Amino acid sequence: MPFYCQRCGTSLPPSARFCSNCGNVVTAAPPLSGRSLVRPIVGRQIAGVCIGVAQANGWDVMLVRILTVVGFLFTSGLVGVAYLAGWIGIPEEPIAMPGTYPPGAYPPGSYPPSTPGGYPPSV
Repeated sequence: MPFYCQRCGTSLPPSARFCSNCGNVVTAAPPLSGRSLVRPIVGRQIAGVCIGVAQANGWDVMLVRILTVVGFLFTSGLVGVAYLAGWIGIPEEPIAMPGTYPPGAYPPGSYPPSTPGGYPPSV
């Protein structure tokens, strides 16, 4: 996705910090806020599609659920087909197992940490 200079409209690569035409400082777009689109385990009513969409966009869950039901009634089931597609296509939230580290907490081969005395500790 090319960026454009706000002053002169020159197309710039995403890594540009300055406009090559006029020298204007190019500011990067702020990152998108919110969570990734997943179907959470906790708080779901049927499949978790409505709560996943609501959390990903920062909306109220009850509003999304009400709009889904109203949309289902007024579109002759088209929203129901979209709900089924979301049920199939949106991944479930990964389950955090107690006692495990999150992925990437330790690089491969770096655990156990190197400590004086070696591992396992000698008695």
